[in-house]
Amino acid sequence: MSRWGYFLRRLLLAVPVVIFGTTITFLILRAGPLDPVSAILGPTGSPQAYNRIQENLGLNKPLWEQYIDFMVSLFTFDLGQSWVINPDTDAYDLILLFAPRTIWLGFWSVLIALFVGIPLGFYAGLHPNTPSDYLASFGGIVWRAMPNFWLAIILVGALGLSGPFGGAWINLGPQTNIIGPPDLGFFSDPLRLLTAPGDTWPDFLAALKKIAPAAVVLGSASMGNEMRIGRTAVLETINSNYVETARAKGVPRRSIVWKHVFRNALIPLVPIITGEAFLLIGGSVIVETVFGINGLGYLFFQAITQGDLPLVGSLMFIFILLLVVVNILQDFLYTIIDPRVGYER
Repeated sequence: MSRWGYFLRRLLLAVPVVIFGTTITFLILRAGPLDPVSAILGPTGSPQAYNRIQENLGLNKPLWEQYIDFMVSLFTFDLGQSWVINPDTDAYDLILLFAPRTIWLGFWSVLIALFVGIPLGFYAGLHPNTPSDYLASFGGIVWRAMPNFWLAIILVGALGLSGPFGGAWINLGPQTNIIGPPDLGFFSDPLRLLTAPGDTWPDFLAALKKIAPAAVVLGSASMGNEMRIGRTAVLETINSNYVETARAKGVPRRSIVWKHVFRNALIPLVPIITGEAFLLIGGSVIVETVFGINGLGYLFFQAITQGDLPLVGSLMFIFILLLVVVNILQDFLYTIIDPRVGYER
């Protein structure tokens, strides 16, 4: 089977997965305790007004008819309008408004996990049973064990206005508080970072400082996990027969590490790295709420608590699509890192 045939098959197999996930989302929304009519009407509404709003929203239709409307709307990317949070506003517009903050948070969280966790894990694996190995391994266990919400509250308490390190953090670089959404206005014209660095780089650094504590929290669990898995993968690879053969042939240590150990140790890390998308989506809900970042996680939390069904369904549909794409990307990375992986059935 050719490369393109393989990925076409993977895309076709992803369709029933998306349909199944969207169907479960619909059932949870309709069978769950969310009542958008009560959220819209408030505690003083009359039964007549309740029935009128329910009819206007189409919630009095048979369940099968609501399901068909729900699925057709999502799969034609008609995400509908918000009912509660921002009535008569397209869900698509709200997602575009909140998404850049989540992307900004997720980008730095992934960088922390990749460029801190993996190098430390590989270093510990290349220097086993040394003080640096023990320190890195212990740090990985500690970072992996700390819950996101607990670490987020600790950082807010320590670096906040009333915290013991709040003044030092605020005065470090651009003047920003730890709580609140980052100002990403420089993204409207990103080329100005190169053409007018004096005007835009202070805003860039302020946005980076604003998101740094939340990125550390969100990337901490991933960093510790990748550190431990990376150390184990290096130890297994460096003791394999082909590495011993290369060493016996007199291949330099640097070549052994980069051509044999590093590449083969990345193979078990691929599902760990791509699986971080699941953690970033779930964890961003908690982290964004604690730090007041007002991204997609915060929007999702508000939509659930206030019973905004179209917004919840739209966000869940986007999350499902994202996870399916990440799984396909994982298969693609396997074929690049390990040439032994083929496309046979």
